Order: sequence, then C-alpha cells, then structure tokens
Amino acid sequence: MSSFSPKVVVLGAGSLFFGRQAIWQMVHSEYLNKGTLALVDTNEERLNKLVKLARMVVEANKADLKIEGCVDRKQVLKDADFVVLSFAEDTVKYRGIDCAISEKYGIRMCSGDTIGPGGIFRAMRELPVIMECARDIEEICPEAWVINYINPSTVNGIALARYAPNLKSFALCDSHHMPHKKIIYAKRAGIIRDKSEYTEETDRKFDLRIAGVNHFTWLLKAEYEGIDVVPAIAESLKRSAETETTGGDKGAKALFNDAISGQLYDIFGYLPTCTAHTKEYVPYWQGLGKRKDTIPPLSIWETEDRYKRHEVMWKQVDSFLSGATPIEEFTTSFGPDHATDIIENMVAGLGKPFYINTLNQGAVSNMNHDAFLELLCEVTMDGVKPLPVGEMPRGIRGMQELVLDTHELTAEAVVEGSMEKLRRAMLTDPLVHSIADADEMIKELLELEKDVIPESWYTKSFV
Repeated sequence: MSSFSPKVVVLGAGSLFFGRQAIWQMVHSEYLNKGTLALVDTNEERLNKLVKLARMVVEANKADLKIEGCVDRKQVLKDADFVVLSFAEDTVKYRGIDCAISEKYGIRMCSGDTIGPGGIFRAMRELPVIMECARDIEEICPEAWVINYINPSTVNGIALARYAPNLKSFALCDSHHMPHKKIIYAKRAGIIRDKSEYTEETDRKFDLRIAGVNHFTWLLKAEYEGIDVVPAIAESLKRSAETETTGGDKGAKALFNDAISGQLYDIFGYLPTCTAHTKEYVPYWQGLGKRKDTIPPLSIWETEDRYKRHEVMWKQVDSFLSGATPIEEFTTSFGPDHATDIIENMVAGLGKPFYINTLNQGAVSNMNHDAFLELLCEVTMDGVKPLPVGEMPRGIRGMQELVLDTHELTAEAVVEGSMEKLRRAMLTDPLVHSIADADEMIKELLELEKDVIPESWYTKSFV
C-alpha cells in the first residue's frame, strides 16, 4: 500500500453533484483516508454544512482523514497534491437565462452548458475564475495536479493547457466513468445480464473504443472475443426506444435519447455515447425542418425543476446533519466519484484506465496531436497517456473539428478578453444560423449576466 497521504483541495465544495461523493471516496478509500480533504466554497453557509457533514462521516467510519474548510482558497492550497475545480456561480439561474434567450432566437438547448450560446456564456462566467485559481495554484502549490470538473469541460481544459502550461492539468466529465460505462455496453450487447457477471476476464475480452470532443463522443469500436457487437448494442437501444416517452426526474436531457442514438447510428454507422448532450450539438432536433420528424424538437432546460432537485439534495444533507437520518446511512446513500476514483488510482498506482479530457497526442490518428479530446488514458502521478483509438470516421470527424474550433475560439475570447473572437466563436458554433441573431444574443446575454461576467467586457466596443 502507498504511504503517500495526499491532500485534496476541492474548490466549489458546495457542488452537490461532487462534494458529497468526494467525501464518501476520501473516507472509504484506504489509499486516501489518511490524507487531507480541504473544502472551499465562497458560500459560507453551504461550506459549513459540507465541512460538518464530512467530519461526521469521518467520525462514524473512524477514519484518519483530516478535514479542512475555508472560504478563501489561498488559505488551504499550501501543500496540495490535487486541486479539483467544481464550482459554478448560480448555475441553475444563468443556464436558465442562456436557454431562454437562445430559444428566443430559435436555438433549443436541453442542457445549455457546453455548446451553443449557453456553452459560450457559461465559459464567460466560469473561465475567468478558473484562470484566477490557476494563478494562485502556480504561486502556492505549483506541483499539484489540477482537475477541471466544470463545464464547458473542453473549453476550460484547453484554456488551462494553453494559458497555464506549467501546471499539470486535465479535465473530466462523469458520463464515461469507468468501469461503469463499459459494463453498460456489455449489458446492451448481451455479453452479460447483470453487472455482477462482469469479471476481469470479460473486461479483457471486450475491446471498447470511445473518442471525441467531450459530450460529442462516439463508440468507434466494440468487439467481444473479436466479434463486432456494435449492431447488437444499436438494436438494444432501438428496442428500448419503442417505449421511451419521458425523461422522468432527469428532465429534458433524458428525453428520447435511445431513439436519437438509433437515428444517428443509421446515419453515420456509429453510436453516440453521450446522447443527452450530443443531441444538442447537431441541428437535427432543433425544429427547423419543413416536415415533421418522428422525434420532437428538443425540450428546453427546466430551470424550476432543477431548483427543486437541488432543494431535495440540500434537505438530504440537512437530514444527516440534524440526525434525522443516521450518519451511518451516508455510506449506502453514495459511492465513488469519477475525480476521486482517478486520484485514488494515481496515488496508489493501481493501473486502471480512465476517460480523460486531454490532448490527443496521436490517439486518434487522423486528428491533430493538440486536439482536446475525451480518451481512455493511463493516468499516473507522472502524467496522462491516451491509449490508441484509430481513425475518426469521415462526417463525424468534420463535426468534431467544427466543435473544437468553437471551443478553442471561446477559450481564446474569454482569456484574451476579445470581443472579436467572442463574436467569431458564436458564429462558428454549429447551432447559430444568423449573424444578426448572434449579435443580439451576445448583447442580451452580456446585459442579463453582468453580475457574474468581468466588468472589462463592458468597456469594449461591439462591432
């Protein structure tokens, strides 16, 4: 067992989609639970709740994990081995604004946080803070690994790689958490009936290759014992699509995903692996066609329902804190998180592969070495090494390049404070279809989000 006792700093601990799982993993991992978990959030009330919860979980499990909490990241960055970025300023509110304004100009977004005007303006809000954090890390703990867990993941990852090149960084998305993603496809292919049947031997025989820009990834190969099982996976999706009518409590992102996966497979011969987002990257379900499609246009991001979901999550935290729910039940309520799984793997040298957003480095042979892609990688304390994938198919590759150009222009526009590049990013984006509309969306979103966008943008002239 590794004697390394890591210090993990979480910036944005109040993120309920990460903070609670990070606590679970840091407490339960034998490789991490003798280290330090430092929680940081600018919302002191939420921070105090998470710190108290973490300490209760540590005590209940008799772990040696040290818990720190602070509203000022500079106070806890010293000696950090890993810094996880997971913050988002009033994300439900502003994603709601992004999606409402986009809909006004004929752009339908079910998520609105990575592509389209929503993706660009989320970067406008979050990326300046990310770069401030990067500067503090360079000064206080320059050897720490920086893990971006904030959307748009590709934009933010590109910015860290390009504008903070001395830092060791990569970006994450939880949609391809391993080995869960591989198990899902093994069930779809009929290789196993239940996850309990998935063994190391099954894993070794199952050659699965996924690649692409984050949220626009594709299943490029799936073979079991040398036999192509992609058609079986596609048929499974089409069968489940026959009864697919609602997104349930997951909202607009979950609507008609299996049916859309089947349509994209019929067109391109490959399956999208993150359909809840991929359907937003292409124009087919924007409602622009002259003839009615079998799948309705995308539903819009549901702001009020999201607020309710967050309220339920905080009530769960409060229930643990008050004792209404025994703290011992925390163990069965949560489980491993993608980022802390990877940190555990790096600290202990477990040799597990994970999907990472990083530079291509030749993994996809017909895309640039510096293309920022989501790839299966070996991840160690020495670095991230993408595993070979092969070629990106024609058609899909062209769309990938357009999305990458949009993301790269967005990163450049935000970091450089360039209105010219902001406009160019908006007009490169695959969902934008009018110069005049793009200009109006930029003006309206700048005005509506001026509370969280740097003041410097409001001194610039607009073309």
